[in-house]
Amino acid sequence: MNSVFRHRKLASAVFALVFGAAVLTGCGESGEEPSPAPDYGARLAGAPAPLASLYEQGNELLSGGLDAYDQRISSLEGYPAVVNVWASWCGPCRAEFPHFQQVSANMGKKVGFLGVNSDDNRDAAKTFLSTHQVPYPSYEDPDKSIADSVDATFGFPATAFYNADGELTYTKSGPYTSNEGLVADIRTYALENDAG
Repeated sequence: MNSVFRHRKLASAVFALVFGAAVLTGCGESGEEPSPAPDYGARLAGAPAPLASLYEQGNELLSGGLDAYDQRISSLEGYPAVVNVWASWCGPCRAEFPHFQQVSANMGKKVGFLGVNSDDNRDAAKTFLSTHQVPYPSYEDPDKSIADSVDATFGFPATAFYNADGELTYTKSGPYTSNEGLVADIRTYALENDAG
Protein backbone atom coordinates (compact mmCIF):
# COMPACT_ATOMS: atom_id res chain seq x y z
CA MET A 1 0.00 0.00 0.00
CA ASN A 2 2.86 2.30 0.80
CA SER A 3 4.34 1.59 -2.63
CA VAL A 4 1.05 2.40 -4.42
CA PHE A 5 0.71 5.65 -2.47
CA ARG A 6 4.28 6.67 -3.38
CA HIS A 7 3.67 5.92 -7.08
CA ARG A 8 0.48 7.99 -7.11
CA LYS A 9 2.22 10.83 -5.32
CA LEU A 10 5.13 10.65 -7.78
CA ALA A 11 2.77 10.51 -10.76
CA SER A 12 0.86 13.52 -9.43
CA ALA A 13 4.08 15.47 -8.96
CA VAL A 14 5.30 14.62 -12.47
CA PHE A 15 1.93 15.59 -13.95
CA ALA A 16 1.97 18.90 -12.06
CA LEU A 17 5.48 19.68 -13.32
CA VAL A 18 4.66 18.80 -16.93
CA PHE A 19 1.36 20.68 -16.85
CA GLY A 20 2.99 23.70 -15.17
CA ALA A 21 5.77 23.77 -17.75
CA ALA A 22 3.24 23.60 -20.59
CA VAL A 23 1.23 26.46 -19.13
CA LEU A 24 4.31 28.61 -18.56
CA THR A 25 5.64 27.91 -22.04
CA GLY A 26 2.33 28.98 -23.52
CA CYS A 27 2.20 32.20 -21.50
CA GLY A 28 4.82 33.93 -23.59
CA GLU A 29 3.60 32.77 -26.97
CA SER A 30 0.29 34.08 -28.19
CA GLY A 31 1.18 33.68 -31.83
CA GLU A 32 1.56 37.46 -32.13
CA GLU A 33 4.61 39.63 -31.83
CA PRO A 34 4.45 42.08 -28.93
CA SER A 35 3.49 45.53 -30.10
CA PRO A 36 6.48 47.86 -30.37
CA ALA A 37 6.83 50.86 -28.10
CA PRO A 38 5.45 54.04 -29.65
CA ASP A 39 7.99 56.13 -31.55
CA TYR A 40 7.46 59.39 -29.71
CA GLY A 41 10.28 61.11 -31.62
CA ALA A 42 8.60 60.53 -35.00
CA ARG A 43 5.78 62.85 -33.94
CA LEU A 44 8.30 65.68 -33.63
CA ALA A 45 9.39 65.62 -37.28
CA GLY A 46 9.23 69.15 -38.65
CA ALA A 47 9.96 70.84 -35.31
CA PRO A 48 11.62 74.29 -35.58
CA ALA A 49 15.43 74.17 -35.92
CA PRO A 50 16.43 74.75 -32.25
CA LEU A 51 13.97 72.10 -31.10
CA ALA A 52 14.83 69.70 -33.93
CA SER A 53 18.50 69.94 -32.91
CA LEU A 54 17.51 69.05 -29.35
CA TYR A 55 15.40 66.06 -30.41
CA GLU A 56 18.16 64.70 -32.66
CA GLN A 57 19.74 63.59 -29.38
CA GLY A 58 16.53 61.99 -28.15
CA ASN A 59 16.88 59.36 -25.44
CA GLU A 60 20.63 60.00 -25.09
CA LEU A 61 22.39 60.51 -21.77
CA LEU A 62 24.65 63.53 -22.25
CA SER A 63 27.68 64.53 -20.22
CA GLY A 64 29.02 68.03 -19.70
CA GLY A 65 27.37 68.95 -16.45
CA LEU A 66 25.97 72.35 -15.58
CA ASP A 67 27.90 74.23 -18.30
CA ALA A 68 26.53 72.02 -21.10
CA TYR A 69 23.04 72.23 -19.62
CA ASP A 70 23.16 76.04 -19.41
CA GLN A 71 24.37 76.23 -23.02
CA ARG A 72 21.49 74.04 -24.13
CA ILE A 73 18.92 76.16 -22.30
CA SER A 74 20.45 79.27 -23.94
CA SER A 75 20.24 77.62 -27.37
CA LEU A 76 16.48 77.25 -26.88
CA GLU A 77 15.89 80.97 -26.32
CA GLY A 78 12.73 81.92 -28.13
CA TYR A 79 11.12 78.65 -27.05
CA PRO A 80 9.90 77.72 -23.59
CA ALA A 81 11.40 74.64 -21.98
CA VAL A 82 10.33 71.91 -19.57
CA VAL A 83 13.05 70.06 -17.65
CA ASN A 84 12.31 66.80 -15.85
CA VAL A 85 14.79 65.99 -13.05
CA TRP A 86 14.74 62.23 -12.45
CA ALA A 87 16.72 59.21 -11.26
CA SER A 88 16.31 55.58 -12.28
CA TRP A 89 16.11 54.45 -8.63
CA CYS A 90 13.24 56.88 -7.90
CA GLY A 91 9.85 55.13 -7.97
CA PRO A 92 7.77 58.30 -8.46
CA CYS A 93 10.13 59.35 -11.29
CA ARG A 94 9.55 56.03 -13.02
CA ALA A 95 5.79 56.33 -12.53
CA GLU A 96 5.57 59.78 -14.13
CA PHE A 97 7.82 58.99 -17.12
CA PRO A 98 4.91 57.94 -19.40
CA HIS A 99 3.40 61.41 -18.95
CA PHE A 100 6.62 63.03 -20.16
CA GLN A 101 6.82 60.60 -23.08
CA GLN A 102 3.32 61.43 -24.27
CA VAL A 103 3.20 65.16 -23.53
CA SER A 104 6.62 65.83 -25.07
CA ALA A 105 5.50 64.04 -28.25
CA ASN A 106 2.33 66.16 -28.35
CA MET A 107 3.81 69.56 -27.41
CA GLY A 108 7.44 69.23 -28.45
CA LYS A 109 7.10 71.35 -31.59
CA LYS A 110 6.24 74.34 -29.42
CA VAL A 111 8.15 73.61 -26.20
CA GLY A 112 11.63 72.19 -25.64
CA PHE A 113 11.85 69.15 -23.37
CA LEU A 114 14.97 68.04 -21.51
CA GLY A 115 15.77 65.53 -18.82
CA VAL A 116 18.29 65.74 -16.01
CA ASN A 117 19.38 62.39 -14.60
CA SER A 118 20.56 63.41 -11.15
CA ASP A 119 22.36 61.55 -8.36
CA ASP A 120 22.25 58.30 -10.34
CA ASN A 121 24.45 55.56 -11.75
CA ARG A 122 25.11 55.98 -15.49
CA ASP A 123 24.57 52.29 -16.32
CA ALA A 124 21.31 52.15 -14.37
CA ALA A 125 20.10 55.32 -16.10
CA LYS A 126 20.97 53.96 -19.55
CA THR A 127 19.19 50.69 -18.77
CA PHE A 128 16.11 52.60 -17.65
CA LEU A 129 16.13 54.75 -20.81
CA SER A 130 16.42 51.63 -22.97
CA THR A 131 12.95 50.58 -21.81
CA HIS A 132 11.43 54.05 -21.22
CA GLN A 133 12.41 55.97 -24.33
CA VAL A 134 11.83 59.70 -24.58
CA PRO A 135 12.26 61.93 -27.65
CA TYR A 136 14.59 64.30 -25.80
CA PRO A 137 18.04 63.92 -24.21
CA SER A 138 18.87 63.87 -20.51
CA TYR A 139 21.94 65.45 -18.98
CA GLU A 140 23.95 63.50 -16.44
CA ASP A 141 24.07 65.25 -13.07
CA PRO A 142 25.99 63.00 -10.66
CA ASP A 143 26.82 65.85 -8.27
CA LYS A 144 23.31 67.39 -8.37
CA SER A 145 24.66 70.75 -9.60
CA ILE A 146 22.02 71.00 -12.34
CA ALA A 147 19.27 69.95 -9.93
CA ASP A 148 20.45 72.63 -7.49
CA SER A 149 20.51 75.26 -10.25
CA VAL A 150 16.81 74.69 -10.98
CA ASP A 151 15.85 74.59 -7.28
CA ALA A 152 15.12 70.85 -7.29
CA THR A 153 16.12 70.74 -3.64
CA PHE A 154 13.25 68.75 -2.15
CA GLY A 155 14.00 65.44 -3.86
CA PHE A 156 12.99 63.79 -7.08
CA PRO A 157 11.19 64.02 -9.34
CA ALA A 158 11.15 67.73 -9.96
CA THR A 159 10.14 69.68 -13.04
CA ALA A 160 11.55 73.07 -13.98
CA PHE A 161 9.80 75.45 -16.36
CA TYR A 162 11.50 78.13 -18.45
CA ASN A 163 9.73 80.82 -20.44
CA ALA A 164 10.70 81.73 -24.02
CA ASP A 165 13.23 84.25 -22.66
CA GLY A 166 15.14 81.44 -20.95
CA GLU A 167 14.07 82.50 -17.46
CA LEU A 168 13.31 79.85 -14.85
CA THR A 169 9.71 80.57 -13.86
CA TYR A 170 8.80 77.67 -11.58
CA THR A 171 10.05 74.36 -10.22
CA LYS A 172 7.52 71.74 -9.14
CA SER A 173 8.57 69.16 -6.57
CA GLY A 174 6.94 65.76 -6.83
CA PRO A 175 5.52 63.60 -9.62
CA TYR A 176 2.87 64.26 -12.20
CA THR A 177 0.03 61.76 -12.06
CA SER A 178 -1.68 62.74 -15.31
CA ASN A 179 -0.95 64.23 -18.71
CA GLU A 180 -3.51 66.93 -17.95
CA GLY A 181 -1.64 68.10 -14.85
CA LEU A 182 1.62 68.37 -16.76
CA VAL A 183 -0.03 70.19 -19.68
CA ALA A 184 -1.74 72.64 -17.30
CA ASP A 185 1.60 73.52 -15.69
CA ILE A 186 3.28 73.89 -19.09
CA ARG A 187 0.55 76.33 -20.13
CA THR A 188 0.83 78.24 -16.85
CA TYR A 189 4.60 78.37 -16.35
CA ALA A 190 6.25 77.86 -19.75
CA LEU A 191 3.69 79.24 -22.20
CA GLU A 192 2.62 81.98 -19.79
CA ASN A 193 2.48 84.70 -22.47
CA ASP A 194 1.33 82.46 -25.30
CA ALA A 195 -2.31 82.07 -26.22
CA GLY A 196 -1.68 78.43 -27.38
